[in-house]
Amino acid sequence: MNRDTTTSPAADWGQLLWDPLRLSAMATEYAVDAWQRSILYADVRRQRGNQYLEHLQEQTPNVLDFASEVIMSGLDLPQPVNYGLVRILPPADAPADPKKRPFVVVDPRAGHGPGIGGFKPDSEVGAALKAGHPCYFVGFLPDPVPGQTVEDVMRAEAAFVRKVGELHPDSRGKPAVIGNCQAGWQILMAAAVWPELFGPIIVAGAPLSYWAGDNPMRYAGGLTGGSWLTALTSDLGAGRFDGAWLVQNFENLDPANTLWSKQYNLYAKVDTEGPRHLQFEKYWGGHVFLNDVEMQYIVDNLFIGNKLSTAQLVTSDGVRIDLRNIRSPIVVFCSYGDNITPPPQALGWITDLYRNDLDVVGHDQTIVYATHDSIGHLGIFVSGSVGRKEHQEFAANIDIIDVLPAGIHHMQIDEHHDDAQEGEPASDAYLTRIRRSNIDEIREIVRPDPESDRRFAAAARISEVNLACYRSFVQPWVRALVTDQGAKWLEPLHPLRMGYELWSDRHPLAAAVQEAAQQVREHRQTVSEANPFLQLQTEFSTAVEQMLDQFRDCRDQIYAQAFDMLYSLPLVQAMTGQSLHDDAPPRPHPSETPEHRQYLAQELTRLEADIHNGGITEAAIRALFFVLAARGERNVSMTLRHRAS
Repeated sequence: MNRDTTTSPAADWGQLLWDPLRLSAMATEYAVDAWQRSILYADVRRQRGNQYLEHLQEQTPNVLDFASEVIMSGLDLPQPVNYGLVRILPPADAPADPKKRPFVVVDPRAGHGPGIGGFKPDSEVGAALKAGHPCYFVGFLPDPVPGQTVEDVMRAEAAFVRKVGELHPDSRGKPAVIGNCQAGWQILMAAAVWPELFGPIIVAGAPLSYWAGDNPMRYAGGLTGGSWLTALTSDLGAGRFDGAWLVQNFENLDPANTLWSKQYNLYAKVDTEGPRHLQFEKYWGGHVFLNDVEMQYIVDNLFIGNKLSTAQLVTSDGVRIDLRNIRSPIVVFCSYGDNITPPPQALGWITDLYRNDLDVVGHDQTIVYATHDSIGHLGIFVSGSVGRKEHQEFAANIDIIDVLPAGIHHMQIDEHHDDAQEGEPASDAYLTRIRRSNIDEIREIVRPDPESDRRFAAAARISEVNLACYRSFVQPWVRALVTDQGAKWLEPLHPLRMGYELWSDRHPLAAAVQEAAQQVREHRQTVSEANPFLQLQTEFSTAVEQMLDQFRDCRDQIYAQAFDMLYSLPLVQAMTGQSLHDDAPPRPHPSETPEHRQYLAQELTRLEADIHNGGITEAAIRALFFVLAARGERNVSMTLRHRAS
């Protein structure tokens, strides 16, 4: 239940002190309620531990809330991975329309298990089903296949999308793919290599330009000396990187929520909050593992190296991963309330790759971006309000997005000013506008800073040196000492795992707490909202949150200042190959690629071959193109010409 904090508890203390009997009665009422809430809180946390242990025993642990059937296993691929493709079974009263394009939802493997994209009815999966689209889901097992790489996962995801396309040969378009967080950049990497497989791609809360913005997490690599710590953590896990460490990084970003608010919210609303708390904790505590080579690739090339957004990554068979090669529309959904992937990190790849709007049009790329004002990182995939609004509108307008002309567009979703009439579809409650935007608007959000890039480039070079030193002088000793069994013993000792492991039915006091909680539920005595002790409790909680928020702000400011001071030193920059008088940007803008030139040649050849095809309608459109070209509007003409053909 919600507490009313508008009344100050201090206002009644003067009168209460003159009425000791009333004060004593209120204190007793509050004490009974507080004691009962403590028992119920402990019991919910006990259930949380039991749920965690049961989740570990599942063969394919996930939190997907929809019935499904397995279509394809990544274990059966030539280069096996721990991923799999399932078909979401639509409700019997709302069958999918086979003519509509299928949706494929891909969940992030960033420390947690799969299922968050279909966590509840109002979700990405739910939105696609409500719109009548066939829906598929890509999940994964807790343990990776030994030796699997990021490139292997890319190939598997491409194989899954290819399979979905084959299952729906009569659909109106290629599969639409939703990539959440880590899955977003991985899907874009796959689409850059196999662009012919993908329809519109929606990336939600996906970091693509890791040096952009002011996210405090971006300083971690530089302040710890680089990725040698990632290699050490993987070696202590005998070749496996525990995803709980990634979750720990997320927790550290908001100490007020981690250390106080989450627990206090359960305690204060324990009569109603238990089911929701357990549902979320099933996902939050479902930690998974990555291979050492996977995690090292991610940290070196993305988190610290930031090579994806400037087309510096190359596959093992020599194919450059250039996001400009993606031929389908890209929808970027991000939030200003996201402290893990703020809008600059989600949109910075656009300013990294393109100099101006003509550059975007010249690569025939359609980019649509939508921003939320306040929702947090997980809310982008989990929040029911986002599922009912943004994701539902994405699904409803996916065919319109697919035919937008090349360029940058801004998608804005607003509520109708007039109240929806009774019986109207839920989608009628929102008004979606898609307007032409430009790279200058993106630049205002991203605010590129060459001096900041220079500091991060120095940190990346220092990371390479430290990693080489670790691999040469320390890693052989660590690997010689760590065994598979020893790594297994260390897993439950992780701080996050211990919170789940220590309090469950395995604890000797668990039975007594469970029995006491049952008695409390039978004789529950809740305190009045007007009780001044309850109001004092609320004020105390607010003070604790504010104190921890101030600590976070000071800590983040210290991190940023320490990073800037250290990597701005002329000596440090000189040691990393940067001269004080070097005017060259630390990250050169990617030039025209052979793939792009080949694409243009193929398109021109195809258009010239089609010039004599068609009837009177096509002839009229071509005549219009020639008129526009004669007026000097060649760029617009060529774009429309390509779209119309």
